[in-house]
Order: sequence, then structure tokens, then C-alpha cells
Amino acid sequence: MSIVDNKKAYHDYFVEEKFEAGIALEGWEVKAIRAGRAQIKEAYVVVRNGEIVLLGAHVTPLPTASTTPATSAPGVNGKGGFT
Repeated sequence: MSIVDNKKAYHDYFVEEKFEAGIALEGWEVKAIRAGRAQIKEAYVVVRNGEIVLLGAHVTPLPTASTTPATSAPGVNGKGGFT
């Protein structure tokens, strides 16, 4: 299932192969994407150190969204673990 497709890429480029991949998102990002606030028109991917990195994509937060990172939540030590 895709939430966002870059249809213009198929018009502007010859696509030899298509890959599907998942991406880790914060809750506010998921809500914003579902509300149609994602921009991938200029987005592309590169391979860095064996990982695929998405560049040029933009997700605009909803006005009511809290974009505070999860690591700043109470009880989290900022190093990926709990205090």
C-alpha cells in the first residue's frame, strides 16, 4: 500500500526497476502525510554506507501537531533508552 506516489517520475524518466521500501515515521508525520501534506516532487534516494537515504522530501506538520521528538518525552534519557 502506498500513501504517496511520484507519478511525475514516470512521465519525466524511464523507470527500469521499481523498489518498495518502508520508512520510519513519527506520529505527526503519518498524520500529515494522510492529510496530503507531503511533497515528494523533487525527492530522490541515494545509497550511503549500504543504506538507502531519502532526500528532498518534505512533510509539513499540521498546525495542531506536536513535533517534539520522542527522546524528549518524560522518562527517556536521550540515548535511546529509558531512565
